[in-house]
Amino acid sequence: MTDLTPVKVMRQLILDLGTPKPQTLDRFVIGRNAELIALMRQFSIREKPARGDCFVYLWGEAASGKSHLLEALASMAQTRLISADAEANAFHYTHDISLYLLDDCEKLSPASQIEAFNLFNRIRENGGLMISTGAMPPALLPVREDLRTRMGWGLIYQVHGLTDAEKNTALTETARARGLTLSPGVVPYLMSHFQRDMRSLSTMLDALDHYSLETKRPITLPLLHSLLQMEGAIHT
Repeated sequence: MTDLTPVKVMRQLILDLGTPKPQTLDRFVIGRNAELIALMRQFSIREKPARGDCFVYLWGEAASGKSHLLEALASMAQTRLISADAEANAFHYTHDISLYLLDDCEKLSPASQIEAFNLFNRIRENGGLMISTGAMPPALLPVREDLRTRMGWGLIYQVHGLTDAEKNTALTETARARGLTLSPGVVPYLMSHFQRDMRSLSTMLDALDHYSLETKRPITLPLLHSLLQMEGAIHT
């Protein structure tokens, strides 16, 4: 018999589930990004596209999945993920790295823009690969002109975020694959009253599964509502 109150159960679940799971290409919900995912798989094995481009630029709105893709590739050997606020040495080219990943290019400081410009040149000289991301197409980035030019050197893809219908389908299929029985309305309510990115929604689905087992209650709207209210997680 447990001595944990429902509130303590919820808080423990948040602690247990709060550390994000490692991102993988397989966990990326493809939606309208089939061609892009095929390209990312090519880069994961260091295979260049048919036209030989060694640079790819990804752009899209927040939570569309750009960082997910970079984090998935960053887990592989001979890869370096560079954040926009990284120290200067992170931008230095080294021969042991064959794939460079530069995230949030619109946030690069003037000094980092110079470092990124030099890195692009070194990668091109040495036949490496680079994927960079931003919130807008290269031509609209608030960076120096020569860096914008280099970000447009190769392939440019818009990362399309999932529609509500695609998120609903993805969460429902995930639940079904795990043998979870969700009452009607659970997924739409979760999407309407919680953070809308897939990582947060998937984490809350995990919490809901654990909370259901802990309290021995079916996964219904009242259970979900209780779970969200305990930590003030409801978004109106």
